[in-house]
Amino acid sequence: MIDDASHLDATGLLCPLPVLKARKRLQALAAGETLTVLADDPAAVVDVPHFCAEAGHELVSAASDGVVQTYVIRKTG
Repeated sequence: MIDDASHLDATGLLCPLPVLKARKRLQALAAGETLTVLADDPAAVVDVPHFCAEAGHELVSAASDGVVQTYVIRKTG
């Protein structure tokens, strides 16, 4: 997948790096834009939804394909 402003490949990174990198990437996006995050850290299953709830962002979708999880986060506010 392309690693640009709207895509983040966080595979190979362990907690808390996927969430920290997603937070930084979301800062560059406008409200309403989405960020697609790929992660393979087992903790991301808990960390990403928790981050979205705490930060007020919308978790549009969460899916997994084997060990790789794909999250789509919509920036709010």
